[in-house]
Amino acid sequence: MPKRTRTSATWIGVALFALVLLVLLIFILENTQQVDVAFFGTHTHLPLGVALLLSAVCGILLVAIPGTARILQLRRVARKNALAPAPAPVPAAPPVVDEPVPPVDEPAVPEPGPGRPQE
Repeated sequence: MPKRTRTSATWIGVALFALVLLVLLIFILENTQQVDVAFFGTHTHLPLGVALLLSAVCGILLVAIPGTARILQLRRVARKNALAPAPAPVPAAPPVVDEPVPPVDEPAVPEPGPGRPQE
């Protein structure tokens, strides 16, 4: 199997794009009935296929414009973080040596004696 290159990927993209354009052209040519379109007080007559295609393009733009703005914002932040100097390393704390705990002479539970109530 031959290795895929950028050129081959570009040709595949061009072929798919041409196929999509052909399908859109067929769609527009099959939907030539005139429809009334009203938008913000403007009234016009368009073929149905063209009206649907325009609405699809407007929908794509409504998604693409904010998405592009967000991608540019993230790239700017990433570039800023990449150019910022690295923070100075924090010096390591000295190692903690575990010293043995000296034994306690006093018992943990006091024994009852004079002046202490018995439980």
